[in-house]
Amino acid sequence: MALSDKQKHHIEAWQASGLTKSAYCRQVGLSYKTFTRWCRLARQAADSDAPALIPVRLQPESTASGSLSLRWPQGHVLEIPGSVSPHWLGELLQCLA
Repeated sequence: MALSDKQKHHIEAWQASGLTKSAYCRQVGLSYKTFTRWCRLARQAADSDAPALIPVRLQPESTASGSLSLRWPQGHVLEIPGSVSPHWLGELLQCLA
């Protein structure tokens, strides 16, 4: 079931309100059970829209430091040992996506 614009508006208004779900529902006269279902459907839709692959750009370092640096556009940097398993690194990247 796709959410209507009205349902999406209520979810966005609740998130911006800082209220609990139950308080928001009381304030606007919504059924808590129904609103919770809308939120679950919105979360499932967002999860299904998530990219299956994470874009990665490799840049050679001028010196071999034996570590990997993951850099986000926002400026965050995570340095990990270069000896980590590729499987573990893949799981880490999926968790961070």
